[in-house]
Amino acid sequence: MAKGGDTTMTGNARALVRKMKQQRQLYVLLLPAIAYFVLFQYVPMYGAQIAFKDFKPTLGIMGSPWVGFEHFERFFNSYPFWSLLRNTIGLSLYGMAVGFPIPIALALLLSHTNGRAFKRFVQTVTYAPHFVSTVVVVEMLALFLSPRSGMINQWIVSLGGDPVFFLGSPEWFKTLHVLSGVWQGAGWGAIIYLAALAGVDRGLHEAAVMDGASKLQRIRHIDLPSIMPTIVIVLILQLGGMMSVGFEKTLLMQNSLNLDSSEVISTYVYKTGLLGTRYSYSAAAGMFDSAINFVLLVTVNRLARKLTETSLW
Repeated sequence: MAKGGDTTMTGNARALVRKMKQQRQLYVLLLPAIAYFVLFQYVPMYGAQIAFKDFKPTLGIMGSPWVGFEHFERFFNSYPFWSLLRNTIGLSLYGMAVGFPIPIALALLLSHTNGRAFKRFVQTVTYAPHFVSTVVVVEMLALFLSPRSGMINQWIVSLGGDPVFFLGSPEWFKTLHVLSGVWQGAGWGAIIYLAALAGVDRGLHEAAVMDGASKLQRIRHIDLPSIMPTIVIVLILQLGGMMSVGFEKTLLMQNSLNLDSSEVISTYVYKTGLLGTRYSYSAAAGMFDSAINFVLLVTVNRLARKLTETSLW
């Protein structure tokens, strides 16, 4: 039996090698992508061990002494831990609740728009913000929402209200962060759904029209079931990165006045690690963040496979 199994494995290996030789041009094209992930995603994982060490730059990674889970325990018992966790999860869930369905709705509306010129105009207008730098987006928020000269506050004052310092108010931080993200990413996020809708059989729509179905009924019974696998895959990916809120934008919008709601794990890691030079402690905090993302990704993928028979693997 063992010899038969070895023969089968050898035959499979030979078939794989023969197939790779036949398609060697494709594998050569794949090499840059593989090299990128190996060099910038897997090789740096070697340094993650400093989360379990008392890392000293003068001693290096190998020379620094092991301390086990000491930094993790210190992070879990630290004063800002629960606040960081609450802000990170709250901002992510808020962003998903608002930002996830909007690209789907936009794609569905565009797919049922008859005017080609109008459709292209809307696509261009909604795609364009994706190419605006995050720094520029935050600066735009600061200009529009300025309590002295901002357009929004000028409207509020003209209506008899008092100016509001939006960027300095903890209660406004999450809303501004999420809505500006929707403005910047909704059009770009709709592309994948438009591509999925392009594959829907037009004969189904024609038959539904012949039966007197409205656009809303066609969307509900034809379009949504057709793109549901795509929706599930995107949802899995977003839930798998739930703890990874936009670091750059969060840090740029952050100030001493809104810190109670704007401090998340990623900004805390940056401040304690790079600014505070507490490398091992910040590495432990960052590894905790990544571990939660990994567990969420595996869990959601398994649930999606059981409930919808659609999953990443």
